[in-house]
Amino acid sequence: MRFVLRDAPPRIVHRLQGAGIHPLLARLLAARGVDNPAEMEAELSALLPPALLKGTEHAARILADAIARGDALCIVADYDCDGATACAVGLRGLRMMGARASYVVPNRFTTGYGLSPAVADLVAQRPEGRPDWIVTVDNGIASVDGVARAHQLGMRVLVTDHHLPGPLLPEAEAIVNPNQPGCPFPSKNLAGVGVMFYVLLALRAELRARGAFTAAAQPRLDSLLDLVALGTVADVVRLDANNRLLVAQGLKRMRAGRMQPGLRALLGVAGRDANYASAFDLGFAVGPRINAAGRLADMTLGIECLLTDDPEQALHLAQTLDAINRERRGIESTMREQAQEALVRLQQQGEATDRAAISLFSADWHEGVVGIVAGRLKEIHHRPTFVFAPGTDGCLRGSGRSIAGFHLRDALDLISKREPGLLLRFGGHAAASGCTIPADGFARFAAAFEGVAQEWLSPELLACKLEVDGDLPPEWFAPEVAQLLQSQVWGQGFTAPVFASRIEVLQQGQLGSNHLKARVRVLDGSPGSSMMRDLVAWNRTDFLPVQAHVAWRLDSNTWQGRTQVRMVLEAVEDMG
Repeated sequence: MRFVLRDAPPRIVHRLQGAGIHPLLARLLAARGVDNPAEMEAELSALLPPALLKGTEHAARILADAIARGDALCIVADYDCDGATACAVGLRGLRMMGARASYVVPNRFTTGYGLSPAVADLVAQRPEGRPDWIVTVDNGIASVDGVARAHQLGMRVLVTDHHLPGPLLPEAEAIVNPNQPGCPFPSKNLAGVGVMFYVLLALRAELRARGAFTAAAQPRLDSLLDLVALGTVADVVRLDANNRLLVAQGLKRMRAGRMQPGLRALLGVAGRDANYASAFDLGFAVGPRINAAGRLADMTLGIECLLTDDPEQALHLAQTLDAINRERRGIESTMREQAQEALVRLQQQGEATDRAAISLFSADWHEGVVGIVAGRLKEIHHRPTFVFAPGTDGCLRGSGRSIAGFHLRDALDLISKREPGLLLRFGGHAAASGCTIPADGFARFAAAFEGVAQEWLSPELLACKLEVDGDLPPEWFAPEVAQLLQSQVWGQGFTAPVFASRIEVLQQGQLGSNHLKARVRVLDGSPGSSMMRDLVAWNRTDFLPVQAHVAWRLDSNTWQGRTQVRMVLEAVEDMG
């Protein structure tokens, strides 16, 4: 691990400070590419207009006509947190505007991802009858065959998605996707829930223009922003200015106590205080509990938790999701240990030397957890990683996570061209993708994946580096500064501040069974920096060296009414 200091251009720092931004925050923002104070605008009026998102106005007219006719709409969701929140936002929003709307969510283990022909059949055969329209959320851009099957069955399709399209687009009645060809929308990083929210904004404007309601009496779509924030953070999309605005607005509502009962209950079972809700809480406490339903059980549980207005039912569903998530953690822990053991065996056999990528498979692994394990291995080894498990159909299901500089979905596209017939299905993003391969295809995939990684990844990209924000002046090692930083929106592409300091460890010991606590002295030599500080290292049991260069986050901890600040260890630099 090597630390790389982020560059904060002094001219930009000065400009941001001149706009009234705290000096530390100005430095952090400048180091993350913010050069205009307007980028930190958190009012909804600064949101990019829906008219820029190709297909939204056409989709709005379609939906307005469908509502006027009394058509039945069925949302086909995805089985992750983005899909669940997009489904809940879509249902709540459409019903606010008078639509007859229901939903179906595919089962990861039986019908597969997205609007497949099997899912189209499932929708058409529902007991409540075949709907007039299918509305996809967080999927559909690759559903060429599924849309065709829906048409055969007499249903029309509106696709809302954010994934990268393949060579052919489905012949849907309308497509809304910032990544479709010809779309000028500046924020290509909009999550699936964000796309659905934009469609609702356009639909409300269309209905208002038709006289369905006045501006004063129109449905309050801002009441859905807590769910938009959750799905945006949980899907780990890049937090550009537009996404940060959406998340900031959602968090503002949560901290003010205005949120869906299910979200409040999920924060509660996770032990998080809604009054101080952060993007970290959404990404690491709430999102995993919803995702667990799609990984091990039925995402209907997660969607129903976000849809209910009954606090008691919300709490019951949140407790169920919490129990499923605990089960998921157990399975993940076992799989991660087995994966690490497999890597050690490969290294001992000389098969993992100088590898640029990691591919692993076990017949005993659970297909619902492969993505999480791939992510953990990627973090530990800093290599693009794919982990496979058997699917119920006899094929292998793989999920991958990637490092900066290696576009995972593009890599799969190249593999599909080089190895015809190997990838039965694939899709995803630059950082996370999935695929299905034949039962005997793992060795071919591993070789092809390694080949692409060897071609695309330089030694510099494969070097494990952590960007840091330098040392924190001692006067800013304070509760109010910690609160200032925690109140901001940080996440993918806009990472939370990580400071770096040289320390002397005065004493250390275990905290619980899996953590470390230490008392340290900062040695960087700036006036006052030799003050003693508490440091905690989560999920670390190895003791720190007596002197070390550490990367850390500023954290505040309140106990019995007293708030103290501490350093939370992120990494120790390799000084070899």
